[in-house]
Amino acid sequence: MTTKPAKTLETFPNPAVQRDFQIHMEIPEFTCLCPKTGQPDFATLILDYIPDKTCVELKSLKLYIWSFREEGCFHEDVTNRILNDLVKATKPRFMRLTAKFFVRGGIFTNVVAEHRQKGWKPAPRVELAEFSTQFNTRS
Repeated sequence: MTTKPAKTLETFPNPAVQRDFQIHMEIPEFTCLCPKTGQPDFATLILDYIPDKTCVELKSLKLYIWSFREEGCFHEDVTNRILNDLVKATKPRFMRLTAKFFVRGGIFTNVVAEHRQKGWKPAPRVELAEFSTQFNTRS
């Protein structure tokens, strides 16, 4: 079992291909290097996707994310590269990657990139009423 950074993303079959469901992941330890200074950049990556036939395997995702640690990357480029690689590996119905970079030069940067499968339309969201456990005590 490898524990070294890798650019390979493994997948597994979607266990509920008949329905749209959202997978949400938060990756709080993303690091890469500033391409200008070589100093480390830190970010939290937020991945939301609706799988089609496959899902990304978590250990391979961890090792893939780790592979950027020694690379000089502009925030905009690395966010789109990661999204492109995930889309290529999983071919999701929908995928959004939000990269929330910590301050560099007094500026916080958030980069949001999305992919939609051609022809895919999300089902309307169902909003359910909030259930209250408080009782009406009027006399």
